Amino acid sequence: MTSGKGFFPVNGAPYSPLECLSNVTEPTAVIKSFSHGTRGRLQRAAPFAAALALAACTTPGSPVGSATSAKSAAPAGALAALRREDVVWLQRLTFGLDSRTVGDYRRLGRERYLDQQLHPRDEALPEPVAAQLRALEVPQTDPAGKLEELHERRRSINAMNEGADQDQARKALNEEGNRLAYRAVRLQLLRALYSPAQLREQMVWFWLNHFSVHQHKADERWLLGDYEERAIRPHALGRFRDLVLATLEHPAMLEYLDNAQNAVGHVNENYARELMERHTLGVDGGYGQQDVQQLARVLTGVGIDTAAAPHLRRESQGLYVRHGAFEFNPARHDFGAKMLLGQRIDGAGFAEVARAVTLIVRRPACAHFISRELATYFAGDTPPTELIDAMAGTFRRTDGDIAATLRTLFLSRQLTGLPAPKFKDPMRYVLSAVRLAYDGRTITNTRPLLDWLNALGEAPFGRATPDGYPLTGPGWESPGQMSRRFEIARAIGSGNVHLFDAEDTGAATTNRFPQLSNRLYYEAIEPFLAANTRSALDQAGSPQEWNTFLLASPEMNYE
Repeated sequence: MTSGKGFFPVNGAPYSPLECLSNVTEPTAVIKSFSHGTRGRLQRAAPFAAALALAACTTPGSPVGSATSAKSAAPAGALAALRREDVVWLQRLTFGLDSRTVGDYRRLGRERYLDQQLHPRDEALPEPVAAQLRALEVPQTDPAGKLEELHERRRSINAMNEGADQDQARKALNEEGNRLAYRAVRLQLLRALYSPAQLREQMVWFWLNHFSVHQHKADERWLLGDYEERAIRPHALGRFRDLVLATLEHPAMLEYLDNAQNAVGHVNENYARELMERHTLGVDGGYGQQDVQQLARVLTGVGIDTAAAPHLRRESQGLYVRHGAFEFNPARHDFGAKMLLGQRIDGAGFAEVARAVTLIVRRPACAHFISRELATYFAGDTPPTELIDAMAGTFRRTDGDIAATLRTLFLSRQLTGLPAPKFKDPMRYVLSAVRLAYDGRTITNTRPLLDWLNALGEAPFGRATPDGYPLTGPGWESPGQMSRRFEIARAIGSGNVHLFDAEDTGAATTNRFPQLSNRLYYEAIEPFLAANTRSALDQAGSPQEWNTFLLASPEMNYE
């Protein structure tokens, strides 16, 4: 906000709403000052900007800030300026800038900071955040008991007489599933916002999308929290083979892709196909339909059971495997010899599965596919072949070490040297906006975050198809997307959100107006703003508008 606007009186007290409206810049003119393609999309949001102008004038209790110019408000004794390359690098490694992230990067330097991120230890979360996480964390109990209880309740409900009582019981059970799913999402969002282990949180989100499951299929809502905690999170920066096996053995994946119905004589190829096409080798991974069929035979008998172990013939009892709700039942397995990717696999029970996974993940096609997916997510829509090849080489040399592969990526000059900026997907946009706006302040209500992600089309566990959400910009760069982002920027920038309301039995915190014109802004954002963005900010008619235009700017939508 520049002093030349004359928007604030000398003593810093706000004008009345009518005085405020008389000073507001025409929203369409402000939007037109943004740059290139984003300008056109934001022009469609002009009606929302008009509403924002009124909201900015009437928001109760919002501090109005200072009348000083941007340059004169820069903090005294600022540290040596960050380079644009440093900022882009940090934006891509994290879910967005905050003061702690920038401070740690300055203190450690790039390589030491990266090492800390690749091998995180101390969470060191603020106590208000840590308290919320402790209340939300999934107890370390296997989902077998949870599923058995769920199935028993369903049997009881089905045995009831038809009528209002039965309908109410079904509604209550459904609401319980919704609460459990939201609990898993809330835990994920809080960690993504506040954990100093930002790269691990990025990778948890990446792998949850890569090994996607959909919460509205069958009993998935009762399994989501455990899926993240047991299958994804422990292996997010570990070895890829371990990650694949952990998802393969989790009932959330087996139920979602129907392998629980895969048995000798009744082969279901769904999971086998997605395991090769989506999870490991890619569409052009050098396999054919026969390989899918052979892998499906390998996976027969891999399923879910919460009841007592089945009665098996003596010779099969030693081959039975049970881990909580996961089961390998030899009575349902095809023990015939298979030919997978040119390799013979003799009947050996679950050992066949482990061998098949090892065979697949050690293929060069797997190294290349996973490296390309990672490079696309972190570097840009068309990552250089040289970068993908270097990452794939590390992946193969280290037997699928994810952290080592990421180290190759993040120490490559090509990560930040691509000519085109990367358009943020909705998750990265929403989280980066909140991290910047509130800079470590603890929110107590994550429902607005989930509402925004739903509106933008990328809610956690919300993708119905197993391909996961798009990793590239064209999947998100639509006029409707940009209009909704402007609405979100307006809500955050005006302080007119409910992020600090009490949720469940938690306590509310003071909803202070976001002060974006702070040290972090002058260190890491202001030096790199385009001229068009500066012009738009200079035309803002209130602190709320200024915040909104910054959060809706190309610099916040791209990295």
